[in-house]
Amino acid sequence: MRLLIVEDDREVIGLLRRALNRDGHVLDVTENGAEALWLAAECSYDVIVLDVNVPPPDGFEICRRLRESGDWTPVIFLTGRQDVADRVAGLDSGADDYLAKPFSLEELNARLRAVARRRAQERPTVLHVGDLEIDPATRRVRRGQQDIELTSKEFALLELLA
Repeated sequence: MRLLIVEDDREVIGLLRRALNRDGHVLDVTENGAEALWLAAECSYDVIVLDVNVPPPDGFEICRRLRESGDWTPVIFLTGRQDVADRVAGLDSGADDYLAKPFSLEELNARLRAVARRRAQERPTVLHVGDLEIDPATRRVRRGQQDIELTSKEFALLELLA
């Protein structure tokens, strides 16, 4: 599997290089967000392993930009940020999985295999139907500049139809 590792902790980079290379993975590694975006645009990866706390842009922003540009390469956050709010932010930014440090290499490998099995397919973060905008992550609906309030059932039906 070809992986992009975006991590700024050199000890973690060394650990990941040794373990993932031993398991037969091919790695590209960068320590900053700008280079991560460039590498993701220039190369094809099976999975991107992304830390939140990298030099700008941070991991959440990297993931958002990838999804906005139509890049649906599976993303796993591997980060020391363990709060529920951070996990939610990571998944809402478009990530496929979120693993907090400290972590098990065996679990990371299992998660890599799991997300790689899922074929990358276009999954827009915001749905557009004419001038109607539907954001499943925030459950927000707008037509033009006006917000539309919907019940849970109404939203689910609208999302399904869109």
